[in-house]
Amino acid sequence: MTGRPRANDEAAIELFLDMLAAERGAGENTLAAYRNDLEDLSAHLRAHGVAIADADTDDLRGFLKSLDERGFKTSSLARRLSATRQLYRFLYAEGKRGDDPAAVLEGPKRARTLPKVLSIKEVDGLLAQARANAENAEQPIAQRLRSARLLCLLEVVYATGLRVSELVALPASAARRDQRMLVVRGKGGKERLVPLNQAAKRAMAEYLALRADAKTDASSKWLFPSFGESGHLTRQHFARDLKALGAACGIDGARLSPHVLRHAFASHLLHNGADLRVVQTLLGHADISTTQIYTHVLEERLKSLVRDLHPLAES
Repeated sequence: MTGRPRANDEAAIELFLDMLAAERGAGENTLAAYRNDLEDLSAHLRAHGVAIADADTDDLRGFLKSLDERGFKTSSLARRLSATRQLYRFLYAEGKRGDDPAAVLEGPKRARTLPKVLSIKEVDGLLAQARANAENAEQPIAQRLRSARLLCLLEVVYATGLRVSELVALPASAARRDQRMLVVRGKGGKERLVPLNQAAKRAMAEYLALRADAKTDASSKWLFPSFGESGHLTRQHFARDLKALGAACGIDGARLSPHVLRHAFASHLLHNGADLRVVQTLLGHADISTTQIYTHVLEERLKSLVRDLHPLAES
């Protein structure tokens, strides 16, 4: 009895994921997240003797209640609700169901969270410490190469605002001597151009020179090669190295991650006068609403402009 509902659920989920990949260009990480959320839904429904194709609104409310009882955060609960809604909207549109039981579900009220942001001074401190480590000639060549790689990662991400998945998977061709712009393949396979500054280009050149001296990974197609399955440095490895560097700079590890550096890139640009649409393009956001999490930076800047420049402002 339990085998058939499970097989039917798996078929429905796979059909939905195929649509996300083919029509929306969803990447591997996005598909994995949806699969995890919907397999959780399927497991809950099966435990109550119900298949995805037969669930009604009360069954789905029971699933959401179970998430709350399991201590899920509001953001995680909202994500599972979104996956559930999209699945049933798809099944209805495909004629697999005659109704959409998820259409009337209400999600939790989500507080608008501001991204964790490092100050310009803190980023400068990270870069200075990373450069000092990379230039320490007393280290063994393997450790110096690792330090140079971390400096290169930091300079590139702070210069470009790349997603960490985009950063670690940069091709070796990204470090060409005459390179002024990076061509980045982001979410959904969409390409965008991001400019490189002199500091990032210098860090890449120095890192590649050390790689040549160490006679390692010369034939790799990746800028940051690794012996792992992917062939390039993993996000987790970069995050560990970054937290260790942060600890040396007195920055709490809870405040520091590769994604926080992407936030710093965006926030510091806006603070210094960049247009929100420009930042949207550089970050590779499909929708301006995603970039609007940074409007708190714009609001503070506008307040300071009025305070400092308005002729009737209080002195």
